[in-house]
Amino acid sequence: MILMQTKAIMIDAYRELNAKKLFWITMALSLLVVLFIASVGINENGVQFLWFKLGFIPVTTDLVSREEFYMNFFSLLGITIWLTWIATILALISTSGIIPDLISGGTIETTLSKPISRSRLFLSKYFSGLLFVALQVGVFSAASFFVIGLRAQIWEPRLFLAIPIVLAFFSYLYSVSVFVGMITKAAMPAIMLTCLFWAMLFVLNSADSTLTVFKVQNTMIQEQRISRIDEIETNTTRLIRSEMNREDDGSGDDYEPSIVEINERNPFLPPMRADLEKSQENLNSLKLWSGIIYGVKTILPKTSETSALLSYSLVKADEESVEEIRSENDDPNVFSIDSDEMGRQVEDIFRSRPLWWVLGTSFLFEGFLVLFCTWRFSRRDF
Repeated sequence: MILMQTKAIMIDAYRELNAKKLFWITMALSLLVVLFIASVGINENGVQFLWFKLGFIPVTTDLVSREEFYMNFFSLLGITIWLTWIATILALISTSGIIPDLISGGTIETTLSKPISRSRLFLSKYFSGLLFVALQVGVFSAASFFVIGLRAQIWEPRLFLAIPIVLAFFSYLYSVSVFVGMITKAAMPAIMLTCLFWAMLFVLNSADSTLTVFKVQNTMIQEQRISRIDEIETNTTRLIRSEMNREDDGSGDDYEPSIVEINERNPFLPPMRADLEKSQENLNSLKLWSGIIYGVKTILPKTSETSALLSYSLVKADEESVEEIRSENDDPNVFSIDSDEMGRQVEDIFRSRPLWWVLGTSFLFEGFLVLFCTWRFSRRDF
């Protein structure tokens, strides 16, 4: 009986979503994105769009395999642009009215007259909104699976990971939309405040990425400073010993000059040590602020990291070796950074963040909002 009632409520909510034009518009746009992916190909001569060769893209199958090309293309267009931005905004607009419409005057009285608990009624309506996204992403993933399989002979089942990952990503924002809709009883404030909250998360993620890049960059420079100072100290010590041996053979073999002697002999070292100390202070400040941002993100949903899980599962990290970081200038205060190595270290930091932190804490945030809304809906007089 309970299952039949819950099923009837979700079917009714689905029919309401299905009746909205935006549901079918989003579905049609998803299929257009899949067709666009199907229209792009790659061979030994380069990249093609339909029958037109895109000569301005210097990529061939000699440089990139078909699998790598399509996985990167799907990750960029299908995931980053379509699923986690455009389709999510359309889904928020479509589902923002579910709870406000439920609690609006003239509707809630009829619904509450049915033999079903308020909490189950609310949660059934909540999960019906998630059903909207599950259907959209399911169709998109299935279509992409067959298109990429037929175009590139790559049958990649990991594409279907988009369904749970995008559903989790959307659920974070949807819980905020439901919370605002419960408080304001209106769809428009729910959309606006949810987008504002999403924008705040975007700024927070951008700050996290920027601080991480600066932290890695300064760490690499700091390592070079330490290595440079050690090298100069070793060469200066060798020079002092050599001069002592010229004056008295063997007298300098085991001699360990003091820091004062080394500094007097090499005037570059004192300012380099001062720069090292100042650089360490800056690095400590970056680590402090990076830790603060990380702490703030811990209690909030991780939209960026969640959507990145799908990209990480489809696109492997670049494991090619790079040349050793070295100075390109004789000036001891000038350092060079290998951008590929720095990018690899930054990516490793984000990839190494544990799954419990990415998903677990995000679901805790969502669960808190959903439980609060369920409690308020159950206790509220309509």
